Amino acid sequence: MPADTPALSPAALARCVPFVVFMALLALRGYLPADLGVDARWIYGAQTVIVGGLLAWYWRGYGELVRQNLPDARQTGWAVVVGIAVFAIWVQLDAPWMQLGSATATFVPLDSAGQPIWPLIALRLAGAALVVPVMEELFWRSFLMRWIQHPGFERVDPQTVGLKAVALSTFVFTLAHTLWLAAIVAGLAYALLYRQTGKLWTAVIAHAVTNGLLGIWVIRTGRWEFW
Repeated sequence: MPADTPALSPAALARCVPFVVFMALLALRGYLPADLGVDARWIYGAQTVIVGGLLAWYWRGYGELVRQNLPDARQTGWAVVVGIAVFAIWVQLDAPWMQLGSATATFVPLDSAGQPIWPLIALRLAGAALVVPVMEELFWRSFLMRWIQHPGFERVDPQTVGLKAVALSTFVFTLAHTLWLAAIVAGLAYALLYRQTGKLWTAVIAHAVTNGLLGIWVIRTGRWEFW
């Protein structure tokens, strides 16, 4: 590495490493050769455990998630409302023109007889509703959005983040999702909630509500393509 190339700070690494590991395991699940005899769906369980472990390892470095930064009742209520609204919109934005190709790592937790594999479903729901919201909000909003505003992102008050940083971080967030229009809505909603309240927990709660409701809806309707 050239001497003038800045290294990622410990705070940046704490927010990037869990996300990079999650994406690497997602790619492995999508491109694992079928002839290896490994059920790639169980890799999601590994994603949940490994990334959850990394979040726990780095937890002391997430100052915005300490108890003192928990939202008050009003902010929590708004976070729940935003999460519900994003879910309601997300499931409507699945027309072909609203999609960026197709998912490389499809997840259909059914056995050969078409019956649900409940351990797989439980792992998927736990990962989506508990691990992913924390991991993604730490990366997309706490790190990337504030880093775009200023490389010394730790010193950036989220309430001072400009609309350019909100828009650019949401654009990159969108590229990581198949349903691009739904991702724009979700990314903007979570970013603006964080910016308005100054508390990352509100974005995490909203994201968790969206993912939790989406998971329950997918299980009830069998619309596995949303997973």
